[in-house]
Amino acid sequence: MSKYKFNPFARDGLKTYPIRSRKSKVQIEDFARAFSPEEPFSRFAESLPNILAGKDFKDFLELMEKAKTRQKAIIFALGAHVMKVGLNPVILKLMEEGWITALAMNGAGIIHDFEISLAGHTSEDVANQIKDGRFGMAKETGELLNSAINSAKEQDMGLGEAVGAFIESSDFPHKDLSILAVAYRLNIPTTVHVAIGTDIIHFHPRADGEALGKTSMRDFFLFCSLCKNLDGGGIFINIGSAVILPEIFLKAITYVRNKGVALEDFSTAVFDFHYHYRPNENIVKRPLGKKGRGFYFIGHHEIMIPLLATSLRAQYPHKE
Repeated sequence: MSKYKFNPFARDGLKTYPIRSRKSKVQIEDFARAFSPEEPFSRFAESLPNILAGKDFKDFLELMEKAKTRQKAIIFALGAHVMKVGLNPVILKLMEEGWITALAMNGAGIIHDFEISLAGHTSEDVANQIKDGRFGMAKETGELLNSAINSAKEQDMGLGEAVGAFIESSDFPHKDLSILAVAYRLNIPTTVHVAIGTDIIHFHPRADGEALGKTSMRDFFLFCSLCKNLDGGGIFINIGSAVILPEIFLKAITYVRNKGVALEDFSTAVFDFHYHYRPNENIVKRPLGKKGRGFYFIGHHEIMIPLLATSLRAQYPHKE
């Protein structure tokens, strides 16, 4: 016999209710529909469940379509990983079809985009290269990018525009795969936001801190101007930048509001392969006004961005 003073609760007298009277979060009407490979891909999104990220993804596609139809700003902020996993052709097609009205990058973005256009490859083996001090020492990357940035300083150009113009005017064999060059060709504003010392080109002899600072500062205020145009249903999307671009976006939003633009109606989204604090706070939550929504989609860029692009292009075909 137990020596405890307390007896287990008796199970008799339990109050129950009919399950049909209960409000539930999941209904069979919200279930996914098995998508047939014989169906057009334009119907893929509607086959997703109306639950959690499935519903969010469908809602986000609709917001993107409304922004494009109403000719509102759709700004893509790209971490360098987007280029490193081979997504340039996907981004280029979105640019060509009007799904992107402006671009923002961190400093590493121009490095990978440049190397792709010049050499057809990028992303060195850092763990191996750093052992003997060879990491970041590619001659052309350091010399040519710094030369373009230094020239931009004298021409009062932003860093993004200058590098785009440089690659576009070059004879690089793969420049048609350059996001920066094609953006320049299509007159899509591109801003580059540099943190001094974070990029391999900063320790090359031709690196000029004054040029980097001046051109990147110009790009910040251009970025503010681009963010002003988000109001009225625009979209800001951050793909793969955990710190730099979320911080830039937060400062741009407060600057624009301080200048008298309310920015009450726009939506934001983060695409990344796991959750980060700053993108969630600085893009999905803090900046939003009275209207608009924030989304956070988790998954590998090399799967999620083609899925986004194909869903947009299939569901809302481009009209010439």
